[in-house]
Amino acid sequence: MNTAYSKLWLDYKPLNIAFAGSLAVRCTRRVRRGCTAVSELITALSALLPQAELTFGADSAVFIIELDLADYLSPEEYTISADERGAAVYGGSENGLLYGVFAYIREIIANGGFTRLSRRVRPAVPLRMLDHWDNADGSIERGYSGSSFFFKDGELLVGDRTVQYARLLASVGINAAAINNVNVRGKAVRLITGEYIPKLAALAEVFSKYGIKLFLSVDFSAPMSVGGLPSADPLDPAVGGWWRAKAAELFGAISGLGGFLVKADSEGQPGPYAYGRDHADGANMLARALKPYGGTVIWRAFVYNCSQDWRDTHTDRARAGYDTFAPLDGRFDDNVILQIKNGPMDFQVREPVHPLFGVMKHTGIAAEFQLAQEYTGQQLHVCCLIPMIKEILAFRTYNGSPDDTVLGAVRAIAAVSNTGDSFCWTGSELAAANLYGFGRLCFEPSLNAEDILEEWISLTFGDDEEVKEKLLYILLGSHKAYEDYTVPLGMGWMCKPNHHYGPDPWGYEFDRWGTYNRADREAVGIDRSGRGTGYSELYYPPLCDIYSSPASCPDELLLFFCRVPYSFTLKSGKTVIQHIYDSHFEGYEQACEFASLWESLKDKLPAEVFDNVKKRFAEQLRCAKEWRDIVNAFFHRLSGIEDEQHRKLY
Repeated sequence: MNTAYSKLWLDYKPLNIAFAGSLAVRCTRRVRRGCTAVSELITALSALLPQAELTFGADSAVFIIELDLADYLSPEEYTISADERGAAVYGGSENGLLYGVFAYIREIIANGGFTRLSRRVRPAVPLRMLDHWDNADGSIERGYSGSSFFFKDGELLVGDRTVQYARLLASVGINAAAINNVNVRGKAVRLITGEYIPKLAALAEVFSKYGIKLFLSVDFSAPMSVGGLPSADPLDPAVGGWWRAKAAELFGAISGLGGFLVKADSEGQPGPYAYGRDHADGANMLARALKPYGGTVIWRAFVYNCSQDWRDTHTDRARAGYDTFAPLDGRFDDNVILQIKNGPMDFQVREPVHPLFGVMKHTGIAAEFQLAQEYTGQQLHVCCLIPMIKEILAFRTYNGSPDDTVLGAVRAIAAVSNTGDSFCWTGSELAAANLYGFGRLCFEPSLNAEDILEEWISLTFGDDEEVKEKLLYILLGSHKAYEDYTVPLGMGWMCKPNHHYGPDPWGYEFDRWGTYNRADREAVGIDRSGRGTGYSELYYPPLCDIYSSPASCPDELLLFFCRVPYSFTLKSGKTVIQHIYDSHFEGYEQACEFASLWESLKDKLPAEVFDNVKKRFAEQLRCAKEWRDIVNAFFHRLSGIEDEQHRKLY
């Protein structure tokens, strides 16, 4: 494992201000001087103002920062009241105080010194989580940033890098992490056994200091694979008893354990279907084992038939999650959270918001995103996901609830982590914007995406205006550029099978995964209206009506919901085929502009950062050109329609 690592946005640099005299940190009797909030404040102030004399509790100091706990605040809530002479940071608990301290540090850096400020912030959702797909051997499924920093050769690792990871998460408000892959394989099956408990307890202790709950992905069939029972039937009393004993063992030894994350009956993982039971039966059995300890079961809704016949035009993978879970609404115990992917397929660059967010009114639910860029360039291509995540959280379901947005429906927000043991944690320094922005959005979803990114740029790269302007332009335009040169109009997929990198328009067309584009010489897209698979009818009005007709369906989702001829005219005034040609040329040109802008910053960035991202831009341009030429050639050969601009088509 790579033991060297960047401090990312916590790499504090001295402020360019004159500050003479002493700076005091004063704690109330309820705040421990050794608590994490105090430690982080001292760390930051010592780096930002190395010339200042730091003291504790001195009333005669030039500037006094007071830390306090307040009963009128909820546990993770904080307030900041500050001017040019002093500041008071209050938290509803030591965790809330820690969030307040990090927020105040951000303000000091953003303003170049102490400033007038009044703020009260409460996190929008209770559980804000990262899901790691790390395997016990040290590999990471869909990992694009090196190897795991949690595991190596079956060993669980706890060290300095673990502490830095916890600091990074807490600084943006993330309060939970599942450390191992939801596809529980190999030695990870035994993560819940005694051989791992001491290290898990040590890891949970580090996490707890930063307000982070530890979650474990567990094998649903563990009573058999670990316990030696003949069955994992959730309604078998012996199975329930085994899980109750296991929960008592784990929660008794590991302070700060949050619960289990479970993938069941999906892509080969075991689950309740093997015993004729449903997912409520499976989730509730585990939830009742964890209930006495305040534990939570996070149950993934990613369940579908992964052995579909491509000849079958009636079965629709997009319907699978809804058809499986909508009938179970109201049957899940209150310590079960159903984790729903942001779209009905699999983290595509563009797909509709999952209809389950509107229908599961009596079930605790979580929105799941993917920071690991499995289908959006694998952290080789720059693709900022923050505007998309913000847009999805604000999406209206029209289900009649007082707050009918996705954000209003969820108890938790989770994301597949994009971290690994690379020096910069995320493979590309620019990919760290997704990690930072995700945490900030989970805590304060009212924040503007542009403001979040500008904040991250300042904390990471400093206050040079040219750097800020160019990086902000690249990040804000990167998602559209990627979408333009890859998959058109919401179609999705068209990538190489298995590793999902690079273009292959028919790579999945005759495979078993249900990810078809149905393109032929006359038309393209899938009819998901009531006349087709019926998927569009899973939404409430007016969405079901909008999505059911090519005339009203948004252009960016047209080929997901509708089957149309290549000559169909979009709302933009272009035909479908001309949009495909144009967008692929324009997306590639935009990527070229991004690479050029990065090149222009060579003398303003650390050499190792510049070189790392430059290499990735070179690969992005190579791959984007392949996407442009292969997808355009594919549709040109199928349709026989020429490009109006007479550009080279192969």
